[in-house]
Amino acid sequence: MSEGRVLLVDDEEEMRHSTAQALGLFGLQVDTFASAENVLELLGYSFSGLVISDIRMPGMDGMTLLQRIRELDAEIPVILLTGHADIQLAVKAMREGVYDFIEKPFAAQHLAAIAKRALDRRNLVLENRRLRAVAGKRDDIEARLPGRTQAMVDLRYRLRAIGATDADTLIIGETGVGKEVVARALHDISARADRPLIAINCAALPENLIESELFGHEAGAFPGALRPRYGKFEHGRGGTILLDEIGSMPFDLQAKFLRVLQERVITRLGSNEPVQLDVRFVATSKVDLEAEVTAGRFRADLLYRLNVATLHVPALTQRKADIPLLFLQLVREAAARYMRNDIDVPPEMISDIAERSWPGNVRELRNAADRLVLGLDPKPDDPAGPVESQKLADKVAAYERSLIARALAAHGGSLRPVYEQLGISRKTLYEKMQRYGLDKKLPLYDDDPRNP
Repeated sequence: MSEGRVLLVDDEEEMRHSTAQALGLFGLQVDTFASAENVLELLGYSFSGLVISDIRMPGMDGMTLLQRIRELDAEIPVILLTGHADIQLAVKAMREGVYDFIEKPFAAQHLAAIAKRALDRRNLVLENRRLRAVAGKRDDIEARLPGRTQAMVDLRYRLRAIGATDADTLIIGETGVGKEVVARALHDISARADRPLIAINCAALPENLIESELFGHEAGAFPGALRPRYGKFEHGRGGTILLDEIGSMPFDLQAKFLRVLQERVITRLGSNEPVQLDVRFVATSKVDLEAEVTAGRFRADLLYRLNVATLHVPALTQRKADIPLLFLQLVREAAARYMRNDIDVPPEMISDIAERSWPGNVRELRNAADRLVLGLDPKPDDPAGPVESQKLADKVAAYERSLIARALAAHGGSLRPVYEQLGISRKTLYEKMQRYGLDKKLPLYDDDPRNP
């Protein structure tokens, strides 16, 4: 099935021709280029091939070429070659969506095998696109994570690529962006889809029962343990364990969880018998875990072990062009959920929705859609007054107040994580709280993570 063109880019003439000749012996059609600029002219959404490029070249290098190709079509396979054992560069390339990363010198048979797999994958992508176009339908992932901006196209591409593997995955994004939706989609397209997805809220685990909840216990392991009990990890065998907000996991438990990640083995409380685990771990975080490591609240070794693959879920501020499309879909879903007739949303309302800021992201936008379907004003009551009557300085102040208030609510009034999250000093936070009349003890917002 691996029919298609291979575009080979290398500034070294001898290497370029020898590689092309070797790949030709394995039945691949290869076109060679001395620079990356000329390759871009041949690429597009219907390009039925792949690109193999040296990573270090004068002018446009391989990493820049990769970025430009992903802007044209994020699903064109790119294989990068390097003569330098640069681990950091390889990690960066994998994060940016490279199909594979191969160090020189390499066996021609190895490169040809990878290229044929990449061509097979590209052919499947194009065939699926043709079928969807004929049917006039989107695939399930696009229905769950709609959006036409490059940020969402990239997210869906990486999700499909990672979903087919068993790699542990870290999903990062602000509150309300849909990290759990991404996690469930990741599980549903994996080979574990027919097994359980066990979601664990790390921030809500009872401290006195954490180990029992996760690892299980034998009868008599502690007062009240009258019979043996499976823990959540064991209950999820064969499936996926979702660790929601892993940054909230108690520090002393992180070392024990690290061992589970490394060895896929648990020991129930009150037992000495190890239990093998066949699970995939997916974790979410709304906080910067590297900053948490620096602050001493999160183990560096756990972060590195967990972060095999990373998915960044963009905030609505990073994909404002998607807001009208997303809002209309949320309105349709709300109408079905509340058993109401479909609603025609006026164009002026859509324009207003698109222009507003949504600090609560998709969760807040969903609340607005629900209010509209229920016959209420999609805008919540704004204590700062009507936005239309405000000057720019007032709008900025109202937005700043909202951000600080939500951060205070999210962290339960604890100031240190608030000023660290917002990137301001403690003194600045105090001054802004006084200016806006904010207090540690705040009412819950619709998208507050403490809400049930």
